[in-house]
Amino acid sequence: MNLDLSPVLISLKTATTATAIAFVLGLLAARCMLGYRGKAKGLIDGILTSPLVLPPSVLGFLLLLLFGKQGLAGKLLQLFDFTVIFSWWATVIAATVVAFPLMYKTSLGALKQIDSNLLACSRTLGASEWTVFWRIMLPLAKPGIIAGTLLAFARALGEFGATLMLAGNIPGKTQTIPIAIFFAAESGAMDEALIWVLVILALSLGVITAVNFWSEELGTFVKFNRHPHRGNRLRRLSVGNLSENSDNVPYPIPHAPLLYGGDNQDKFELIVDIQKQLPGFLLDVSFTTHEGALGLLGASGAGKSMILRCIAGLSTPDRGRIILNGRVLFDSRRGINLPSRDRRVGFLFQNYALFPHMTVAENIAFALPTPKSALAIKRQVEALLAAMNLQEMGSRYPQELSGGQQQRVAIARVFASEPQVLLLDEPFSALDTHLRDRLEKLVIATVRDYQGGTIFVTHNLEEAYRVCSNLLVVEGGQIVAQGSKQQIFERPPTLGVAQLTGCKNFSRAIAVSPQEIEAIDWGCTLQVIEPIPEDLSHIAIRAHHFTFPEEANSENTFPCWLAATSETPHRMTLYLKLYQPPTGSEDYYLQAEVFKEKWEKLKDRPFPWQIHLDSLRLMLLPASNSSLRKKKSTRELVYF
Repeated sequence: MNLDLSPVLISLKTATTATAIAFVLGLLAARCMLGYRGKAKGLIDGILTSPLVLPPSVLGFLLLLLFGKQGLAGKLLQLFDFTVIFSWWATVIAATVVAFPLMYKTSLGALKQIDSNLLACSRTLGASEWTVFWRIMLPLAKPGIIAGTLLAFARALGEFGATLMLAGNIPGKTQTIPIAIFFAAESGAMDEALIWVLVILALSLGVITAVNFWSEELGTFVKFNRHPHRGNRLRRLSVGNLSENSDNVPYPIPHAPLLYGGDNQDKFELIVDIQKQLPGFLLDVSFTTHEGALGLLGASGAGKSMILRCIAGLSTPDRGRIILNGRVLFDSRRGINLPSRDRRVGFLFQNYALFPHMTVAENIAFALPTPKSALAIKRQVEALLAAMNLQEMGSRYPQELSGGQQQRVAIARVFASEPQVLLLDEPFSALDTHLRDRLEKLVIATVRDYQGGTIFVTHNLEEAYRVCSNLLVVEGGQIVAQGSKQQIFERPPTLGVAQLTGCKNFSRAIAVSPQEIEAIDWGCTLQVIEPIPEDLSHIAIRAHHFTFPEEANSENTFPCWLAATSETPHRMTLYLKLYQPPTGSEDYYLQAEVFKEKWEKLKDRPFPWQIHLDSLRLMLLPASNSSLRKKKSTRELVYF
């Protein structure tokens, strides 16, 4: 039997050409659909994937309508004396149409698996959308894109129905392997048909094997969040090497001129006055900060991180304005909304957002403003690594570093972009106690010498107190307290702020006289010094502000009994009931905290003990924040 091999050549040529076209179109479509949030998204996606579910005869008929002599594309091509029907290009078009959805959907799935923080981080570091796509998205989605390419090739290789209707069966011109199988079987040449079946089966199995290989690599990449070809390097790194790192030596204090190069501002100023509707509440904040570190303190879900995202350009407010050092970053009335790459804002993410396919040195170099010579880049990266005590880590990948090292790489990378304001979004939340303490000291030193401004988001009141000089307390998207940290902690304006700042003792309260209050829940009457607010709601005192005198010889001193205790390495928490012994461990009024040295002296005293509530330490809390209501009615900015 003399077998004509032209179907093999035509099939391979057609499938290769169609795959190349589907690769470009599918990848572009996936990139566009990834960021598209319009109402027509479902419809567009359905149209793009319809060749997967439409019968081949339907596709062939639609292509005939489009490329026939009376079709829109057919008439256009006739102007150039070119006809598609019954030509080799018809086989390419049919194969491309059926291969495109596999390339598009697989690429879209791979792009969606990329951590969105990595993309957001690259934009805040000054990268253009092309740079983000070329240097971040493509490398991280590479296994999925390759798998999609192989699937598209296999689909193009096996296309039959649409090709037959559009290109026909012309031996040596449009006859592909599937068409050759069909006509050989129809004519009774079963041996010839079997040979073609074995050929295409071998090709298809090869493609499927390759797809399975890349799918496994993609799964490994997603699981370990690393580049698929770094596995051997990572496995060779022993646990001992990871423990012998620079987290075991004191962190250096960064040298300000080294870390904060670029154009210096004579005076830093950030104005934020924005509103944004969030699920469940309206984010509505207004403040101006000029120097030092401003802390945003609030419970989870209060809107703190959204404020940072709006400043960085990662989210868009519904209305308002954001001005940094005289540059308008956002103004809803004037239609200004600078992209993240142009804002000069450094954003330190909770999970560090280091690029897993880049080394430490490449991560830092990515943020350097361009253009710079290779030598200048090398010197600046080495200087930043030295400032963070990471000299030996430049060639490692993020997965090979400890949590503390990753944090310092992220800090070095942020400053490489020469930001005018630094945004810290709960930077210690993912660290253990030991590393949190060491890195907190590094951040405090960094903030102290930083020439720009810093906004520090946290729900940890102790972190906020140590790092920041001024605080904004956010609750339900509103600023409920603002001022110096001493003012916020010593005189919180509302019950919610007092609770958020760690106060544990509250009682409903009513005024008995201008200097006397009845604490309803504690069952006692207290003398106070500060003026009693008209809308008094509660009275409060912090757990470490109690004293235990030997005798009841002063005002606000009451007999108490111990209901239960709770121990920490350095303190004891005492649960106390006034006036009478408790009936059980849950029968108490107050929580007092004392150092263990004091507890050793106190525990042997006979009951009842005496407890003193210093009138200077009592906090009188109104039912609402009248100053906040006044500010909201006038849209007056809070200044720091």
